[in-house]
Amino acid sequence: MSELDSFYLDFEDAPDIDELSDAGDVQMREIHLVADKGQSPIRIDKFLIDHLANTSRNKIQQAADAGFIAVNGKIVKSNYKVKPCDDIVITFDTPAHDNTIVPEDIPLDVVYEDDVIMVVNKPAGLVVHPGCGNYHGTLINAIAWHLKDNPSFDPNDPQVGLVHRIDKNTSGLLVVAKTAYAKAFLGQQFFNKTTKRTYNAVVWGSVKDDAGTVVGNITRNPRNRLQMAVSADETVGKHAVTHYRVLERLSYVSLIECNLETGRTHQIRVHMKHIGHTLFNDDVYGGDEILKGTHFNKYAQFVKNCFKLCPRQALHAKTLGFVHPTTKETMFFDSELPTDFVDMLEAWRRYSVASAGFAS
Repeated sequence: MSELDSFYLDFEDAPDIDELSDAGDVQMREIHLVADKGQSPIRIDKFLIDHLANTSRNKIQQAADAGFIAVNGKIVKSNYKVKPCDDIVITFDTPAHDNTIVPEDIPLDVVYEDDVIMVVNKPAGLVVHPGCGNYHGTLINAIAWHLKDNPSFDPNDPQVGLVHRIDKNTSGLLVVAKTAYAKAFLGQQFFNKTTKRTYNAVVWGSVKDDAGTVVGNITRNPRNRLQMAVSADETVGKHAVTHYRVLERLSYVSLIECNLETGRTHQIRVHMKHIGHTLFNDDVYGGDEILKGTHFNKYAQFVKNCFKLCPRQALHAKTLGFVHPTTKETMFFDSELPTDFVDMLEAWRRYSVASAGFAS
């Protein structure tokens, strides 16, 4: 076995699946539960039996023995006593739904392609990979269609395919591996944090410093299972680092560039909210309300119109850089901001000019 083959096996077993690959989506599924405020102490295996349908005690015991039950970010055994508001994650090694990926004729924006890799520009609103509630119409279904005549590419093989992911309502660049070697080689770069990735985002508020760094472990929010949050306990969650710089200040919002040192779930969205600058129109984290400025009717209507122009969180994966798996050439890709993002930005620019003129 080569050194790279050995790495690939380690890579697929790495704990941070969100950061490294989509391999787990076919073989693993996570279920998140939050105990009620009035929860009385009870063994976690009993708690899970009571709260999960069509799941045996034996299955839960196997998950516990394998280290696949976590509470508040820490692995626990089956005799752990559940406490009020505990954030519980259990991972099963079989899918809840038939996640077999079938080719679907979905428009695909291919930025670059050769024999071993593809770079695609994902539009906002497109789910990356089949999962709970989204079993069809995903980016990977589109990729399967695009490569349907390639006999060596099996979209159901976790050793090929998407190397990383972005959220459904985030647009931008992603790299796809057509071979197992390419995925392992690229995955190693993501693991070692040698890839170059920048995002553009519009956030609420005028960011005080021209540039800065946010460091904070990210874990699931125990009060809202749809959200992630920065943990107050340094031993809980996954280490995350986001570097940012301000590109433009526009009255009550700022256009920023973010550089990821790590790649955690919702990282930019969580880190920017943590420092008081929630992403514009991010409905999961409260950015779809007026967070800065007045509540006068004219301004409120202007913001509402901006929400309509960009009906999702204002976040775009703009650049992507990596070393090519076979040529070893350093490759760099840059994408234009999508139309909805640009239209919203232009509206804020016009508002800022008008506001400045009124103030003078």
